[in-house]
Amino acid sequence: MPATAMTVRDAVAAAVDALTAAGCDTPRLDAELLIADGLGVDRGRLVSDPALEVPPSSARELGERIRRRVAREPVAYILGRRGFRRIELGVDRRVLIPRPETELLVELALELPPGARVHDVGTGSGAVALAIADERPDLRVSASDASNEALEVARANAAALGLDVEMSVARGLPQGDYDLVVANLPYVTEAEWPGLQPEIRRYEPRGALVSGEDGLDAIRELVAQAPTALRLALEHAPDQAATVRALLPGAQTHRDLAGRERVTVGIAR
Repeated sequence: MPATAMTVRDAVAAAVDALTAAGCDTPRLDAELLIADGLGVDRGRLVSDPALEVPPSSARELGERIRRRVAREPVAYILGRRGFRRIELGVDRRVLIPRPETELLVELALELPPGARVHDVGTGSGAVALAIADERPDLRVSASDASNEALEVARANAAALGLDVEMSVARGLPQGDYDLVVANLPYVTEAEWPGLQPEIRRYEPRGALVSGEDGLDAIRELVAQAPTALRLALEHAPDQAATVRALLPGAQTHRDLAGRERVTVGIAR
């Protein structure tokens, strides 16, 4: 007798069991995202048609995806993409996976007057700069990163989205006349690194996350080199807010959607 074909119901159930055993925080969501994408259907189809058969060729690919997730590789890296505000970005291990809290940098830039010049330092995948350019095409947006590899990802995303953002490889702030500089620089402390989730420690670039004993080396460096009177918007950890405010005269800290102090805006001395 021929072997019974695997169904979507079977695939999801097996994947959820494996991911639960591996300690993944959201095993069903992860399983559904990976399986739906591998089959070229939306997640709703998995629920509405659980008897849908999984072709043998797809079963092998899905098995490999689940094995990668069991090893705690982030779903975004397995899929090769991550949504951020209105855009979808290509991501891989050369860049950090964009986080929802970083959207606050975009929201602050959206308040700029028409034609303002905004620069994104440490752009990584280009998430912040490209989201600003997408939502405010009247702004003059540029971006930089110290990593050539990260800039390759950011430029590919800009090309795929058809967004005109000037990008350059630079440590810190390139010379220019800016109305606002936004930055999601590394702010994890050396002591915090060993305790981070495997998804972060094993896969995301450490240099884009860790910045010295108190996590603020990169932020201090940017503030020190910023021209006097330049307005800066800096993302940081909630418990770093007071220290970052002290670096910028008259600074104010904005809270993210979870109510945590996340982005400090102030003027360079």
